[in-house]
Amino acid sequence: MDFLVALAFQASPGLTDWEAEGRAALMAAKEKQVIEGPAKNVILFIADGMDVTTSTAARILAGQQAGGSGEENLLTFESLPFTGFAKTYNTNMQVPDSAGTATAILSGHKTKAGVINVNQTVPRGDCEASKSGRLPTILEVAQDTERSIGVVSTARLTHATPASLYASAADRGWEADRNLPEGVDCEDIASQLIDAAQNYELVVALGGGRSNFLPKATPDPEYPNRTGAREDARDLMAGWRGISRRHKTVTTRSELLEASKRDKVLGLFEPSHMMYEHDRTEREADEPSIAEMTRFAIERLSRDKDGYFLLVEGGRVDHAHHSGNAYRALTDAIAFDEAVKVATEMTDPEDTLIIVTADHGHTISFNGYPHRGNPIMGVVKGLTSEGEPSELPEQAGDQRPYTTLSYANGQGAKVTPAIEGRPAGRPFVEEDEALDPDYKQQALVPMFSETHGGQDVAIYARGPGAHYLTGVNEQNYIYYVMEDALRK
Repeated sequence: MDFLVALAFQASPGLTDWEAEGRAALMAAKEKQVIEGPAKNVILFIADGMDVTTSTAARILAGQQAGGSGEENLLTFESLPFTGFAKTYNTNMQVPDSAGTATAILSGHKTKAGVINVNQTVPRGDCEASKSGRLPTILEVAQDTERSIGVVSTARLTHATPASLYASAADRGWEADRNLPEGVDCEDIASQLIDAAQNYELVVALGGGRSNFLPKATPDPEYPNRTGAREDARDLMAGWRGISRRHKTVTTRSELLEASKRDKVLGLFEPSHMMYEHDRTEREADEPSIAEMTRFAIERLSRDKDGYFLLVEGGRVDHAHHSGNAYRALTDAIAFDEAVKVATEMTDPEDTLIIVTADHGHTISFNGYPHRGNPIMGVVKGLTSEGEPSELPEQAGDQRPYTTLSYANGQGAKVTPAIEGRPAGRPFVEEDEALDPDYKQQALVPMFSETHGGQDVAIYARGPGAHYLTGVNEQNYIYYVMEDALRK
């Protein structure tokens, strides 16, 4: 019945047979199958910062890039049969940070902002308290049930979300030894990744953050004018290779694609975060997409007859939002959806639980009265008096055009002086300017970095136990659904 739904939506804007579409959707809903489990495999997708506004705008942008009006489009993860919502607050924050939210999802415990896999009693930065407050994660569940483990991220592998799979820290900033406060007896996050590879069946770890694994005296393999970040002189990439003859490291897409299917691979593709998808493709960089990394991970993990757990993070959706650049946020969300598509095509819903969610939202707003098919990145153009699309930009109360997408706060909050008879105020934005990939959307409250939002985020799921992820849930509930699926 999914085919009938898609067919109904292929009509031109305004010509859709809405009755046929509605009845096809109802038939598909009636035929929706509940799969009780157990799950052989669990794949958790987290798009950092991807609230519903972001996914809606990404859906429209993807549809417009494909030549449609956009609104009728559907992203792959939006077609998963079961949906719900997660409340994202931290135990001490109404609007959360990624460390606390990722800890909730991967350990089953809500906790403070800024800490990784320690309970809510541990003060941020308290090394000693963190030792007794450590929380076990889904990593241990996968190991206990003899499954292989993988982690993929477009951010640094030591960043909050991917680190929440394998590390514990009283401060998310302790990514390398140089970040540790003087005199504390705690291990940095990069070192804990190597520990996890030694003690767990961690088969694949792909992402950015190479500097945190290399000594400060070691030149970066891609950027010779840069060096590593470690002050303890440890080469953790060499440490990975030293675990066994099957443990290999790669730093480019070319090397990744040449790796043997039996290798256990640590891929570190940038000194810090990986490139935004727009920049990766524009520069034709020798760097894998998130879809390619996901495919690589599933191919390797699928060799385990007992199954696997895989975490995939689209980390840079969040970073683009922080900089007030909606275009890169949306194109990274579309790239993230391509990774979900790869996973749905490579796995069987009868034995693989796929969960797609976000850790938190942002302050992006989808507003005004643009006509259907208006470029989602452009200025608002409404309707004529006859109800037809207008070619003229709408004017706000200050007699200036405005874009469909904006932010409640961020770098785009600017005031221009009075010019050409116009009073001082919001900058006058032209269509070409708004459509530029580098454009930073206008914002209300000036901030150096746009902030997270406190709204609920969506959960999309398919496979054994997916039907438990409906309604409005505490974010840590996601962990217990995954644990149940793995232990059945």
